[in-house]
Amino acid sequence: MANPLTLLMPIIPGTSPLAIGAALAKYNAEINSALTSIGTVHYARFLLLDRSVPNLQPNLAPGAPASNELVLAVITEYDGSFQAYIGDFVAQIGDVFNALLQFVVGGAAVTPVQSNVAAFSAFVSANDASEHQPNEGLYSAYPQTVQQIIAAFDV
Repeated sequence: MANPLTLLMPIIPGTSPLAIGAALAKYNAEINSALTSIGTVHYARFLLLDRSVPNLQPNLAPGAPASNELVLAVITEYDGSFQAYIGDFVAQIGDVFNALLQFVVGGAAVTPVQSNVAAFSAFVSANDASEHQPNEGLYSAYPQTVQQIIAAFDV
């Protein structure tokens, strides 16, 4: 059965949402390739949220004032253990996390993630809303793993 990860990382106040968007765009192909090669990820996405506005959508208009309420979210479902998943991420896209964590409150303390696997794992666990009340639990419409689904549908 799949396991949830809802990593919510507060952004350093004054950081431009455009800088975060540019970093995500720069690494998009690398992220997608790594997720495919890891082979345990059902789905994953990055979201940039702004807690200062009712709909949580950041203002990306040129010249818009920087928000001090930005949050970068990584929302994913994966097979296997949390530690194996974090190990796969560090091995496959550790440099991507190093680039993104420069914008995150507390990110400097866990980078480079390749040299700080235990600290990065603890950071992810502490900021994983899926593992804290009232957000525990996951509904899954199917019990198959990613590999079983790929094999069944010849993806």
